[in-house]
Amino acid sequence: MSNSKKPLHLLAAEGEIGVHEVRGRQHNQRVLAYHQATTLAASDDETPWCASFVNWCLEVTGHRGTRSAAARSFLKWGEQIDLEAAMPGDVAVFSRGKSPWQGHVAFFLGERNGRIEVLGGNQSDAVSVTTYPKARLLGLRRAA
Repeated sequence: MSNSKKPLHLLAAEGEIGVHEVRGRQHNQRVLAYHQATTLAASDDETPWCASFVNWCLEVTGHRGTRSAAARSFLKWGEQIDLEAAMPGDVAVFSRGKSPWQGHVAFFLGERNGRIEVLGGNQSDAVSVTTYPKARLLGLRRAA
């Protein structure tokens, strides 16, 4: 997909690839900026930040996110879409852990071999591209 056809929030996310947590008592100021896109407004880079990153990417490109630091808050954002209709830049929400409130959220890039490829924050403590099992996908959402 050419850059001219990618949603602006996906281009913003791509520009952040490589941002990562700082080990120890210092904190990456960029991660703290992501946190400011949520009502939690965490002040460290150890607080889970996948939803902060998605909210930040949406908001800096003119979309309203959920303003929540909870990944699963995106299950009620935008409009629901099926995997067959998913496009790069759609928001993918995954299960995580054993608690029903836990989750992960990132931007959909594609699907192959039973895995969903996404670009997101707090993936191995960084903004990166990775894959998750399709079985963990809870929902796909698109800006309304």
